Amino acid sequence: MNSQVFTKWNKSELDSFLIEITANILKYKDESGEYLVEKIRDTAGQKGTGKWTAISSLELGTPVTLIGESVFARCLSSLKDDRQLASKILEGPTHKFTGNQDEVVEHIRKALYASKIVSYAQGFMLLREAAKEYNWNLNYGGIALMWRGGCIIRSVFLGNIKTAFDKDPTLTNLLLDDFFKTAIHSCQESWREVVASAVKLGVPVPAFSAALSFYDGFRREKLPANLIQAQRDYFGAHTYELLSEPGKFVHTNWTGKGGEISSTAYNA
Repeated sequence: MNSQVFTKWNKSELDSFLIEITANILKYKDESGEYLVEKIRDTAGQKGTGKWTAISSLELGTPVTLIGESVFARCLSSLKDDRQLASKILEGPTHKFTGNQDEVVEHIRKALYASKIVSYAQGFMLLREAAKEYNWNLNYGGIALMWRGGCIIRSVFLGNIKTAFDKDPTLTNLLLDDFFKTAIHSCQESWREVVASAVKLGVPVPAFSAALSFYDGFRREKLPANLIQAQRDYFGAHTYELLSEPGKFVHTNWTGKGGEISSTAYNA
């Protein structure tokens, strides 16, 4: 995609600092008249803010999956020598894209919008959990407005985030707000099309796929984590809760040989 696409996107609901500077970067030419971005080595550095956020999310048990995947994508990019070797050895899909380019660009725009919403939703989930853990009294709407100017995560819908929290200060997730729910629903078909097409073409889209996986997991009343808990209890006596008795933790002697002591009965 060229700079004109990002310039157009920056006049839509994707209006943000990063979209704006991406348009500028893609049209910048060096002294030889060639696009500079094509000459930059594809290994991304990091100062640590993403890593710190990912660590905090793990410590607080909050799935901030997009930032985590973004950090790991940078780590993967740094494996330049390994990737060069792997590119000559590992196989992937060989067929090329043959569809309508304008349609694909529009699908990507919607997928990006939906994924951005999920990323902000996860960020505010982390803030809510931190507020509970550290007894903070946070003004979530005020925090959203604080990011509107002079910040790399500036986005046009920060005002909508403030409105959502003004309407419902107890809102647990932005995806449950009417504005963001409607926005996600309108983008969902394109979002799924982009992720599915990327998989078929062998194109890595870690943030898009992580966002969609979170969305699909979050909207499910029941997840297969019951099997995980059974496995944990089987190998480590970590106990589990029954659907009929939430809050009561029990252990099963799955083999008839392991005894009845659970991991909660001792400190080691």
